[in-house]
Amino acid sequence: MDTFLIANNLAPCTSNVTLLGFVEEEREDEIEDDAIGNAVSVASWRSRISSPTPSTLRLEKPLKPTLGSKKASFFLMATPKCTSHSSHSISGGQKKGKSKKWKNYLQFPHYTECLYLRSEIDVSYSYVVEKQPIGKLLFEQFCNTDARYARAWAFLCKVEEYETSDDDGKSRRLLAKSIASLLSIENDAPCSSNDSLWCSFLSEDYIQKFITTANDASQESEPSSGIFFEAYKSVRSFLADRSFRKFLESRYFHRYLQWKWLEKRPVDKHTFRLYRVLGKGGFGEVCACQVRASGKMYALKKLEKKRVKKRHAETLSLNEKQILQKINSPFVSLIVKVELAADRMSASANCIEYATTPLVSLAYAYETKDALCLVLTLMNGGDLKFHLYNLIPGGFEEKRVQFYAAEITLGLQHLHKEHIIYRDLKPENILLDDYGHVRISDLGLAVELRDNEPIKGRVGTVGYMAPEVIKNERYSYGVDWWGLGCLIYEMMEGKAPFRQRKEKVKREEVERRVREDQEKYSDKFSESGRTICRGLLHKEPGFRLGCRRVGKPEEGAEELKSHPFFSQGDVNTGREPIPWKKMEAGKLTPPFCPDPRAVYAKDVLDIEQFSTVKGVRLDATDNQFYGKFSTGSVSIPWQNEMIETECFRELNVMEENGELVLDLRNDPIRGENSKNESNNKFGFLARLFKRK
Repeated sequence: MDTFLIANNLAPCTSNVTLLGFVEEEREDEIEDDAIGNAVSVASWRSRISSPTPSTLRLEKPLKPTLGSKKASFFLMATPKCTSHSSHSISGGQKKGKSKKWKNYLQFPHYTECLYLRSEIDVSYSYVVEKQPIGKLLFEQFCNTDARYARAWAFLCKVEEYETSDDDGKSRRLLAKSIASLLSIENDAPCSSNDSLWCSFLSEDYIQKFITTANDASQESEPSSGIFFEAYKSVRSFLADRSFRKFLESRYFHRYLQWKWLEKRPVDKHTFRLYRVLGKGGFGEVCACQVRASGKMYALKKLEKKRVKKRHAETLSLNEKQILQKINSPFVSLIVKVELAADRMSASANCIEYATTPLVSLAYAYETKDALCLVLTLMNGGDLKFHLYNLIPGGFEEKRVQFYAAEITLGLQHLHKEHIIYRDLKPENILLDDYGHVRISDLGLAVELRDNEPIKGRVGTVGYMAPEVIKNERYSYGVDWWGLGCLIYEMMEGKAPFRQRKEKVKREEVERRVREDQEKYSDKFSESGRTICRGLLHKEPGFRLGCRRVGKPEEGAEELKSHPFFSQGDVNTGREPIPWKKMEAGKLTPPFCPDPRAVYAKDVLDIEQFSTVKGVRLDATDNQFYGKFSTGSVSIPWQNEMIETECFRELNVMEENGELVLDLRNDPIRGENSKNESNNKFGFLARLFKRK
C-alpha cells in the first residue's frame, strides 16, 4: 500500500517516510464580478528523497516550519528518487515508480489491429515528424537505415542546432564547418553503385554555394542566422517526399500506429495512483498522482460535478480544459512555415521558428463518478510569490528578472498567437520547475477571442487588473502586457506597483491608484528597467508597449523582444541580451536553480475540507458535457511521458534474436498467435481501463 502522511508541526521525525512538498496559501483578493469562480492555483512541491524503494524511504533530517500562512501544508509521501537532468525529476524516470505490471499496461497489439488509425489521424510529414515526439524518433530510426536519408536528417539537425546557438559564436563556427562537410560531395559515399549521392536533388552550383556560405560562417566571429534556410527547406522537402512515403510503408510507421493505439486507450482513475491532497480551489481538490504504467508524477485537479453544476460553471470548466489542450505543443519543435501557394516555403520571419510553451500543460482529462479530472504538469520549484516574499525580500537582481520576464513573454506570445488572453498574471501564478525555468499556470480566467474582437468582463486580481478592465471597457491582449509590467515591477522593487507590502487597503482605493496614480521607481531600476515598466504600465492601452502593432495585436511580443531591456546588455547589472532562439529551444540556463533538498513552502497546517453539496442532482443531460470533457490522454504530453520515463526505449524493440518481433510480422500464423496473445493480455487491460 502506498504510504502518505500529513505533517502538522513537523517535529523531529523518525518515521520511514519522505517529505515531498507543500501547499501554498490560497490566493487573495480574487475578483468574481462575472460570478465565475477562479480555478485553483496548484502549489508546487519539492522532493527530499534518500532511497529508491518506497518501503524504505526516510526523512533525511528534521525541518523547521515557518508560521504565518493560513492555507499552507506540507505533506509526506513515499516516492522514488530521480536525479537525472533529463526531465525525470519526481517523474518516475526509468523503472522507478512504475507498476510491476507496467509492460502489460503498455502491451502492443498486432500492427494490423492498428491500421484503421491511418484513416483517423493526420499522417502528414509536418504532423508525424515535426509535431509528434515519438513520430520524430521513429522517423529518425527509419532514416538511419539508409545512408542518404541519414545524412539528410543529420543536415536538418545540424541546421536546427546552429539556429538555436544564436549567442554562441564558437558553437556556430563548429556547426557551420560540420554542415559544410555534410554538403561536400567528396565526403558523400553512396551505399552502392546504384545509389545516388544523398544531395543529388540539389544542383552542383547550389551545393557549392552553401558550402561556401558554411565555410565563410566557420571563419566569422559572429556567424549570422538564417543563412542555411534555402538548403534546409530543400532537404526537408526531399525527406518529406521520397523518404516519408517509404516510411509510411515501413515497420517504423506500423510501430508508430501501435504507439498511437496505446495513446488513445480510455483513461480512468485506475490509470493513476493518487497521493496526498495538495490544496483546494473553487470546485474541488488538487492532489499528487502518479501514472502506474510510467511512474511519472503529475498534479491532479478534481472538479466536483455537483459543485460545478451548482455554480453553473460547466462552460468555465470546459473552457479551461479546451484551452489547456489547445496550447499543448512540443517544448522544442521545429516548425517550418510552409506557404502552400506555388508549392514553395515562405522565407519570412527568419523562416525557421522554434515553438515553446512556458505554460503548465494538460496531460490527461477524464471523469469519475463524482468528479471531472485534469492531470497537469507538476512544478517542484515553488511560485514566484514565495521566492519573492520569503526567500529574497526586496526584489530579485535585474538579470534574474530579465530571464523570468523573457520566458513569461514567450508564454504570453504562445497564448496570443492562439488568440487567447490570460487575464490573471501575478507572482503566485508563475511556477518554477526543477531547473529554474518558469511556467504560467492556472488558466481558469483565460478566454479565447473570436476574430480578435475586444471583449468585456471584470476578472482578475486586485492590483494586477489593467485600467480598462477596472473601468469595464472593452479590452484585448494589452491587459496581459499590463500584467507583465506589474510583475516586472514587483520582481524589481519587492512590492506591487500600486500597493505597499503588507498594506491594508480597500479594493476601491487600489483600483483608484491603478486608474489615476503614477507608479514610483527607486534606484533598484536601471534605465531600461524603468522604460519597459513605464511602457507596459501605460494607462492607455493604445500607447502601451506590446499594443502598438496596428492590425496585428497578437504580435505584441515582437515589440517587447526588441526593447533594450531584452536586446541590450548592462555591465552595471550583469544583464545580457536575450538569445531568443536559444531560449525558445529550452537551451538557456536559468540564473537560479531550485535546491533539490529544499522545501519552498511556508508553514504546516491542515487543508480545509469541502462541505457536502446538497440539493444538486446529476442527470442524463449532464453526460453530454462530461463526454466533451473526458477525452483521455493528450497526444504530445503522453508521448513525452513515454520518452522521458524510458518506456519508449524499453518497449520500442523491433527485432529479437535477429527476427522481427511477433506484433510486427506479416506471417499470418505468427501474426494470429501474436493477436491471440495480445487479446489475452488485454482482457486484464479492458477491465483495468473500463470507464467508471
